[in-house]
Amino acid sequence: MTAAASSSSDAARDFLAEAEEVVEELGSQLADLADMAEEGNWDPDLLNAIFRGAHSLKGLAGMFGFSMVAEVAHHAENLLDWLRMGKVTLNPTVIELLFSSVKLLTTLLRACSTNTLEHHRAAAEAHAAAIATCLNPVEPDQDLPLLEQLGLSETLMGALTEYEEHRLKENCSKGRLIYVIHASFELTTFDQGLSGLTDLLKESGEVISTLPSVGENMETHIDFDLLVGSSKTQQEMSALLEGQGVTILAADGGLQATALQPQPPSAATTVPVVAATSQAASIPIPATHEQTAAATEDPQSAKSMSRTVRVDIAKLDELMNIVGELVLAHSSIATIANRMRAEKFSRMAIDLGKAAKGLERRLTDLQNGVMDIRMIPVGQLYEKMSRIVRKVCREQGKKIDLKLFGAETELDKLIVEDIADPLMHIIRNAIDHGIESAEKRLAVGKDERGTVRLSSFQKGNHVVIEVEDDGAGINVDKIKQKALAKGLVSDISNMTDREALDLIFLPGFSTADIITDISGRGVGMDVVRNNIAAVSGMVDIETWPGKGSRFTIVLPITLAIIKALIIFCAGRTYAVPITSVVESLILAPSDIKTVEGKEVVNLRGHTLPLLRLERLFRIDRVDVSPGDQYVVVLGVAEKRLGIVVDDLLGQQDIVIKPLGPAFKSVRGISGAADLGDQRTILVLDAGGIIAETMRGSGG
Repeated sequence: MTAAASSSSDAARDFLAEAEEVVEELGSQLADLADMAEEGNWDPDLLNAIFRGAHSLKGLAGMFGFSMVAEVAHHAENLLDWLRMGKVTLNPTVIELLFSSVKLLTTLLRACSTNTLEHHRAAAEAHAAAIATCLNPVEPDQDLPLLEQLGLSETLMGALTEYEEHRLKENCSKGRLIYVIHASFELTTFDQGLSGLTDLLKESGEVISTLPSVGENMETHIDFDLLVGSSKTQQEMSALLEGQGVTILAADGGLQATALQPQPPSAATTVPVVAATSQAASIPIPATHEQTAAATEDPQSAKSMSRTVRVDIAKLDELMNIVGELVLAHSSIATIANRMRAEKFSRMAIDLGKAAKGLERRLTDLQNGVMDIRMIPVGQLYEKMSRIVRKVCREQGKKIDLKLFGAETELDKLIVEDIADPLMHIIRNAIDHGIESAEKRLAVGKDERGTVRLSSFQKGNHVVIEVEDDGAGINVDKIKQKALAKGLVSDISNMTDREALDLIFLPGFSTADIITDISGRGVGMDVVRNNIAAVSGMVDIETWPGKGSRFTIVLPITLAIIKALIIFCAGRTYAVPITSVVESLILAPSDIKTVEGKEVVNLRGHTLPLLRLERLFRIDRVDVSPGDQYVVVLGVAEKRLGIVVDDLLGQQDIVIKPLGPAFKSVRGISGAADLGDQRTILVLDAGGIIAETMRGSGG
């Protein structure tokens, strides 16, 4: 690769990382705008923020030469500008068209990463045509009061932009009173003072414009006139601004001044509440828009297209300091090695050992620093899930609140990406199958709004992610009957509810009577379990009839560089991640009992199931040890399993490497690792082995 090509590739990666964040933010803001529009009132500041996002994306794409992305962003920007100016109304058709713009932009960004942009040319052109059909100006309302009747000065009116003039008309049409708030601030602190006053005024109305003004103390102060639309009376406005040291000029020309001294603005804390509301109305979409939707339809994915991880500079500084200390430690070892050639070996060997220990400590710090860089909060994943919930709610006509907890919990970047799609499918199923319609919920005494709770927390060396809904729960009897009808089982008389729930994860199994775009096609849940198992994770289900269900995903914090226990069994060497090892035991043959054909051992009053790796991997064992045996107790979440091995070879840091798609079907193996002595060994997947054994396939 030439230097120019490498530079171009780096630029494309930088663009994708930045553009993806912009589009994600656009999607989240559009969802908020749609919720506001449904309630009949929306925030012009939010619409302006969306407009700026589309404008930024257009400029960013143009700068990096992605003209098709720039064109789509430009058309979306035009539609948003007409909305800002009141030339088109914020109706369901426009909202749906804006959502399709974000979807198309996401598709194009993915195409940028695979150099397949031209495949979407027709979709981009259809999208432009769909927007063109919406750009029909709304006839101005002739009944609006003339702006000159407000009594505002010619200087102020002349300084208003076209957009500010439109917002002034909008406030008048809503019957709001118009005020001019004159404020004076010291030059040294005017930015904080103006910001505090603006925030205070936004609580009671809209700040239409902020204009510099002429004051009495121009050498020490700077003055502003804030044009405000509010439903508060002049008396209420005076009470709100008491102590701010401002003058209030009402639009009818009346003047009221307050003589109180200004008070320092207080900091307000806003607590965001994520709520996904439904949109049950039928949305008439122009034919060209339908073409756009069809042209851009592709399997939904919540994965990021960028491989970039943004890192706090403080973390990089700390990493650089550790690297500097490593250089010093290496220099010390080199010096000792040179002295060993001239002096007694034994004394120098001791010094060399001490230096090596120091190097080991620094290497551990370096490893922890590298791991820290790879960690990202799962809150980044929450933002995507929030948008998915809003979208599915609109499609299903359901009212759902999404409650998020533990957004600060950190996971390895690659694990977060790999569980994005499984988590998305679980949430979509919770909405489609779990949450009842508003009518059914009201009929059984529930709130018409359903709740999906997404939470995450760290538990030991694992992270637990839970998806819980308050819907109807999973019909276990229906699962048993479906399994019997499909021939998956021959007898359900002795099948437990736990065994029945596990059937959900079989390929092709579905209980949906009606196939929808969301679920019911018999694909998905088996892929969910396989994808989670691929990152050494586990998924479990709990359900309560009439009350809801909970999916629990247990994941290792990282899969990059880990400490592993090296074991020897049936002539083969394996590695077990130390995070999954609870303890190791030495058992006599008499300690092992057989219950229902399976080996178990009594461990401190609890029954511990045992597994022999040769049975799991179908290895022909030649030598069978009649004496004591080692048992390594694995644990993931609350589940425990003992694996019988021949020997424990110690602990070692390993880097797990994937085995490739050809070995994806092999259960119980998460990858391979080099031991440093030219040997490559398999790394056991504790979660997968436990899941297989619990289902009775582990021997």
